[in-house]
Amino acid sequence: MEAVVNDVVAPEDLEKFEKKYNAELAKGSVSKDTKFEYAWCLIRSKHPKDIRKGIVLLDELIHKGTKDDQRDYLFYLAVANYKLKEYERGLKYIRTLLKNEPGNTQALELEKLIDKAMKRDGLVGMAIVGGIGLGVAGLAGLIGLAVAKKAA
Repeated sequence: MEAVVNDVVAPEDLEKFEKKYNAELAKGSVSKDTKFEYAWCLIRSKHPKDIRKGIVLLDELIHKGTKDDQRDYLFYLAVANYKLKEYERGLKYIRTLLKNEPGNTQALELEKLIDKAMKRDGLVGMAIVGGIGLGVAGLAGLIGLAVAKKAA
C-alpha cells in the first residue's frame, strides 16, 4: 500500500494526459476515461495544487460510471486525501467503498494506513501542545518562585 500512496507520476506522463484532456475539452466534451486518466496522474503529483485538481475531477466522475468505476474513483479519492493529510475525508471515501465491498483488501489496507497516520499525526500534535503546556507551566512556576522570594 505504501507503494500506491507514495507513487509519483512522471512529468512526461502528466503532460501527455493533460494535453489529451485539454484537446477533448477544446472539442466540447471530455470522455470519462480521459478525465480519469488525467485525474489519476494529478493525484500522483508532488504538488498539492495538482492533487486538489485531481480530486475535483474524480468528484465530478463519482456519480457517473459503473460500480467498478466508482470503486476506483473512491479509492483514488481516498489516496489523494491521504497525500494531502486530509485523513478524515480520506476515511470517508474508503469507508464508502468498504460498505459496498467489505472484503476489498486494498481498501482495508488503505483504511489501516489512514488510521495509523491519524494516530501518528494526532500524537505528534498532542506532544507539541503538551510541550507548549509544560513550557508555560514551567514559566509560571519560575515566576511564582521569584514572587515568593521577593515577598520573603
